[in-house]
Order: sequence, then structure tokens, then C-alpha cells
Amino acid sequence: MGSFQSVPWSRGWALVVISVALALGGYLGWRHIGEGIPRKSDGADKPPAIPVTVARVRLADFPVYLTGLGTVEPYDTVTVRSRVDGEVIKVAFKQGQMVKEGDILVQIDPRPYQAALDQALAKKDQDEANLKNAQLDLQRYGSLAKENAVTRQQLDTQQATVDQISAQIKGDQAAIDNAQTQLNYATIRSPLAGKVGFRLVDPGNIVHAADTTGIVTIVKLQPISVVFTAPEESVSAINKALAAGVVAVTALSSDGLHTLSEGRLALVNNEVDQATGTIQMKATFENKDNILWPGLSVSTRLLIDTLKQVVIVPEDAVQRGPNGLYAFVVGSDNKVEVRDLKVGQEGDGQSVILQGLSSGETVVTAGQYRLQSGVFVQPTDISSSTTPESAPPSPVVKTP
Repeated sequence: MGSFQSVPWSRGWALVVISVALALGGYLGWRHIGEGIPRKSDGADKPPAIPVTVARVRLADFPVYLTGLGTVEPYDTVTVRSRVDGEVIKVAFKQGQMVKEGDILVQIDPRPYQAALDQALAKKDQDEANLKNAQLDLQRYGSLAKENAVTRQQLDTQQATVDQISAQIKGDQAAIDNAQTQLNYATIRSPLAGKVGFRLVDPGNIVHAADTTGIVTIVKLQPISVVFTAPEESVSAINKALAAGVVAVTALSSDGLHTLSEGRLALVNNEVDQATGTIQMKATFENKDNILWPGLSVSTRLLIDTLKQVVIVPEDAVQRGPNGLYAFVVGSDNKVEVRDLKVGQEGDGQSVILQGLSSGETVVTAGQYRLQSGVFVQPTDISSSTTPESAPPSPVVKTP
């Protein structure tokens, strides 16, 4: 019985071993065949394109500006003072109002000056009457002298009397003119059109011609001036631009973000300030809206030249590296390459390219920090990514 039961057990284990061997052999064969069959590539192993903002290189005219800081000054300033002594009986202006040339500002008591004028007129009337009588006597003496009724000396004496009275009348007229002038000075009028400041006298005050404080100050606002400076190295370029014609000047807010007014260069000072190394200039603005106010600090932008049809790119496209300036240029296959640049003028967010780029090429303006030569990018044009409503304000132009 013992030998009869051991045979089936040995056969069972043999079947198990054979089954495992066949299964393992089949699996290894399947892997070998699978590795030998090429698989389709779905692009999952390719690095993704880097999103960047790009802009076109273009040809355009490029304005060259000099920027500086300036102060608004009145075109004219007058401190109104009295030219005669007397009591102020009327102030005809309000503080801060606009006045025209010839408007009455202050009335000083005119009575003393009117009396002096009347006296001078009376003195002239008296002398004219005396002259008339002396001339009649001269005529009589002339007739008598022909008949030898009077001596020649008497005739000459009477002629001298007539001449003396005539001279007195001329003196009387001078006194009348002076008295009339003093009377006119009693009415103080505005010497120019402008804006009055604080009133320094009130009705009832006594003013004198020798007073130094004045009555009120008037400033002319239209036109108005801006005094500003530029580096001494720019003097020749400024004079060249001024000799060529009208030189435009723009006044901006002190932070340089807002344009206030457009004017023209009126004057370049006759010497350079050696202490600061700058040249002082004055520009004139019409200022019809009175946006420029005396004493206001402004930024200035002086147009000294315009470069015609030069290669221009956004300033953000120009990168600075250990070997100099460069830019990332996007090819037709959206692959970037590094291009060395030579840059000229810069300003208003633009750069003039002297060497390295051509019109029509595409350069990266944002997203450069992830780039290197040969990588693929997903470009977005700068003109479509910035709408007029969301566009940032133009930066202040840099001094060349």
C-alpha cells in the first residue's frame, strides 16, 4: 500500500513545476518581443515651450531729448508802490483776482495834488495876463521910438520885460505838467495784465513814495516762463538746435508722469555755472489754462534732435550680460537665439539699435529669465497684451 500512494504525489509536483516554467518563459518572450516593436511618440518627452512677450523690430524716427528739473517763474513780476505820499482812500481790487493793464488798483487822496495843479494853472493865467499887457506896452514904445518920443534904451527894456514874462509862462506850464503828473500818481493803476497777490495796505493807511514794502505784487501768467538746467556737455547740441529753428520744450509734473504744457526754448544763459557744471535756460509757455503756476517745480524735456528712420526696439528687449548688451531673437520656428547688440540713444521706453538687429525681426521683451539659446518659446505680441486702458504711463525720457 505504501508504494502505491507515492506515485501520484511525485507526478503532481512535476506538473506544477512544468506549468511555472512555461509561464515564466512566455512572459520573458513577450517582453523581448515588445521591446523590439517601435512605439509611436506622443511628444510627452519634449520640454514645453516657454511663454514670453515679444515685439517687432521697426524703423521709425526717434526724438532725442534732454531732461532736467525746472521752476516755473512769472513772465513779468511787478511790485506796485506809491509814487506820492498820501492817505489810501480806496482799494479797488480783490486779493487774488486777475486784472488788466490800466485797471485802477488804489486811490490815494487827490485833494492836495488837485490844489497844487489849480495853483499852477492860476499862476500861468496871471503871467499870461501880464505878458499881454507887456506886449501892448512894447507896441506903444515901438511907435513912440519911431517919432523919437522914447529912447532906444526904454524900448529894449520893455522887450526884455516881454521876454521875461514869456519865460515865466513856460515855467508855469512845467509846473502844471508836474502837478498833473502828481495828481495822476494819486490813482494807482495796474502796469500789466496778471494776477494780484496779497494786499499789503488797507484803506486809511498813509503811504509814502519812499516805502519799500509796496502795496501789492502782480505776476503775469500768460505767457509764463520755466527756468531749468542741462549738463554743460549738451551746450553745443542745444545751440545747434536753437540755431536750426524753434526748439520744443515740454513741461511735466515733478514725477515726470504727466504732461502739463508744451512751449519753446526762449533763452540759453551766456555762461555755464562752474559750481554745478550746468547751463541754465528759460522756456516760454502760453499757459492758457494756467496749469503752470509761479514757484511750481516741474520736470522738463527739451527736444534737441530727431534721428530719421533708425532701428528701434522696446527698451525692455535689451539685456545686459557679462559680455555686454544682447537680446533674445525669436525665429520662424519659435526657437530663440542670443544676439549681441550695439545700442545708441535710449528714451521714452525705446532703444535705438546701431548693430545686431534688423527691421521686421522679433525680440523677447518679457520672460527672458528662463531663456537660453535654442529653447522653444510660446510668443505673445506686446501690442495684443497691452490695451490702451491698461497701458502704463510713458516713462521719463533719459538724458543721452
